[in-house]
Amino acid sequence: MRTLAIIAITPLFLILAACANTPITANSSKSPEKSIPVQGDRSTINQLAKSDFDRMADVEIHENTESLRLLMLKLYKRNPHELQKSTSDVAEKMVNWVFNGETQHHYKFESMNNTQETEAIFLAFKPEYTGDRVLAFIVGLHTMLLKAHDGKTDFYFTDTIDPQHIYNAARNFEIAAWKISNTRDEQGNLFLLSNEISATERNLSFEREFGKIIGRTDLFAVALAEKSQRFISRVMQNLTTAVFLPF
Repeated sequence: MRTLAIIAITPLFLILAACANTPITANSSKSPEKSIPVQGDRSTINQLAKSDFDRMADVEIHENTESLRLLMLKLYKRNPHELQKSTSDVAEKMVNWVFNGETQHHYKFESMNNTQETEAIFLAFKPEYTGDRVLAFIVGLHTMLLKAHDGKTDFYFTDTIDPQHIYNAARNFEIAAWKISNTRDEQGNLFLLSNEISATERNLSFEREFGKIIGRTDLFAVALAEKSQRFISRVMQNLTTAVFLPF
């Protein structure tokens, strides 16, 4: 039975891994190969306490976090005035501090009134907010993702993840992607510049990165529901009027 379980989960694991960012070498004449993320501790004793689904969860949240790091960096490049509200350092240093400094700030920032999750996402689009909108947006998305995974980034046999929470997170990412591309201030200007389509420029890289996150998260939710035989309540929303789903 265990052999059958491993055979069943392997295709899902590989599909999820394929959604990861693919490194491209500068001078390569060949098409880049899809790389499968490798856990740094996969040969250590703690891997014995992980099921195939635990490893799948490890990959899913790791790759989604990497996508959020990339989105934050790209948003600062497109909106340098937002970075200046937080620091005079380069964007890369700010992004590293946010994602690597959890033990220092715990994703709570006074400039954002310590808001997290969907409240922080909403803050990024409030006209009266004068703080760093990129910080609020990404911290909101990341803390929402963490909450959907019960606050964990490393999973073992004893952990239980609710597939409904993961599914809701995917829908919330869809709403957030719509908001950043469409929410404007009273003058008709976007609060945050992201995708760009013009006569001379066509940049949809933000949309593609959100698509990767939503794809990974949806796949993981379906796999979890199948494993646990738990029903997912699917919600159909109009993005223009949609509200963030709770966990």
